[in-house]
Amino acid sequence: MMMTSEKIAQLPVAEQALYAAVPLWATFAFGVAVFTGALGSVALLMKKRICYKLFVFSFIGVVVQMFHSFFISNSYEVYGPGGTIMPIMLIAITLLLVRFAAKGNSNNWFS
Repeated sequence: MMMTSEKIAQLPVAEQALYAAVPLWATFAFGVAVFTGALGSVALLMKKRICYKLFVFSFIGVVVQMFHSFFISNSYEVYGPGGTIMPIMLIAITLLLVRFAAKGNSNNWFS
């Protein structure tokens, strides 16, 4: 989410407006999604039960951020239908990680 001002200036005007209009809560949700997802992945590799809770927090962060992208900003109008594929994949993968961690907890795969 960090681009230099030179790189932002090279973007089309509509994309520049998207970058300039991201609220703090959406950036915070992005950070929560990234860091809890990374910690959840490490916990999953270490077979720790906490991976489920971390993935749930990551999923919540992804949903909040994508809510902003899909419903509040005009990202669909800027990027078109092709711009929705990656966010939908992100939501699906995060949900699969949550379900996998839940199954692992219920089957006592983790300590």
